[in-house]
Order: sequence, then C-alpha cells, then structure tokens
Amino acid sequence: MLSQATAYAASALACIAAMGGNPVLVKVIAEACEMPAAYLAKIIHQLGRRKLVLTQRGVGGGVSLARRPQEISLLEVCVALEDPAIQPRCMLGSVPCHDDRACPAHDFCSTHRANLMEFLRKTTIADIAAFETRRRWKASQSNEKVPVAPEGEPTQV
Repeated sequence: MLSQATAYAASALACIAAMGGNPVLVKVIAEACEMPAAYLAKIIHQLGRRKLVLTQRGVGGGVSLARRPQEISLLEVCVALEDPAIQPRCMLGSVPCHDDRACPAHDFCSTHRANLMEFLRKTTIADIAAFETRRRWKASQSNEKVPVAPEGEPTQV
C-alpha cells in the first residue's frame, strides 16, 4: 500500500492534469481532492524539488505539471516522496534478506515487489486523471456529493 502522502500527490497531480495544464492554486486542488491544503502544500514543495511540478507565485500563479501527464509515472511520485512501499525491505524484518541469504518469505516478496514496481512504472498521472474524471462524472450522474471549486464551478478532476 502506498503512503497517504503519495496518494494525495497522485490525486493532486491528476487534478492538475484534468484542469488542462494551466496553473492551479493549492487551495483549489486541496478542495477538489478533499485533502488538507497545508499538508498538500508540503507535498507540492517536495514534488517541485524533484522537478515533477512547477510553481509560480503571484497573479496567474499556482502549480502546474513540469511534464505531460503521460510522462510522469506513479513510480516517480513514489521516489520523489520516498514512499516506504518501494523501499526494499524484508517482510519478516530480517535485515540482511537478499537473494544470497533469503528468508522464508523472500521469494514471495521478491515477486510481489517486482509486480508492484512494474505497475508503478506503467501507471501514469494521465491514467489517474482519466480514472478520476470518469469517477466524478459517474458521481455527478447519480447525484452523489461531488466536490465543488470555490467559484461554484464543479471541479474537473
């Protein structure tokens, strides 16, 4: 399972992608994704240091993707935020667990980790944005609660 910070980052990046590439204010993203703005600001700062987003202050400013959403993998987001899910660790807590000194769970964990890494490599922000857009559209069609941007316009995430 990915950390909460990584999940928030993926949702926020998908939100930015769905809004067409124009800079988006952190508070608008936070509201659209239903997450704390202060926590999201810290995550955005980390993503900026890793060159996944661009930030601009002032009028017309906000957060935008540094590359096209199809070019940003979920693995890059995990690496940027040092997500524990991608850290090579022994499931049983055996510190020196590796191919030469394998614990009883090593083969299982190695296969699971390889599958996870492949999924993270292949899944992009564009994939997440498409999923969120479909989910919100379905929710709006069934009259479920859909987050609304401050201006009163439904969010496009």
